[in-house]
Amino acid sequence: MRGYLFSVVCLLMMGNVMAQQQKTDYAEMTATIDGTINALYDVISGEKGEERDWDLMRYIYHPNGRLAATRKNPDGTAGAIFLTPEGYVETSGKWLVENGFFEEEIHREVAVFGHIAQVFSTYQCFKSKSDTEPFMRGINSIQLINQGGRWRVVNIFWAQETEENPIPEAYLPKH
Repeated sequence: MRGYLFSVVCLLMMGNVMAQQQKTDYAEMTATIDGTINALYDVISGEKGEERDWDLMRYIYHPNGRLAATRKNPDGTAGAIFLTPEGYVETSGKWLVENGFFEEEIHREVAVFGHIAQVFSTYQCFKSKSDTEPFMRGINSIQLINQGGRWRVVNIFWAQETEENPIPEAYLPKH
């Protein structure tokens, strides 16, 4: 019985150490705007069948953070769908794993004032890392706050590129 209790205590301690290590890794990822944006793209990207690190997603976002996707309303006007990070996981998480999805940044414009930042991040999407042609492109408008050594996403608002609304040259990679 003593051996069993010792084993249980050791497993619990290892779990706590691993959780602390993960938080440290997350903190390192979000210490800069670059790291936070890279983690934002990495957390939703993966091959078909590959689980995502939803704990990282929750860590990246401010507790009151939101995601907003533009859409066309039935009357033709612009609208938006708003989600919490948890709502995004619930509505899109399964699809991402079942289908494979990689979102890759191809251009970035950053403006910083004190502890806030606005990032315009142009992206392209693939179903697999081996794909050569994106199936979708668009722009993410990302607002962040620096909370003492770490950046957190307060809001991400995105629009997909369409024939009627192509990405302007200013937001595409410079060759």
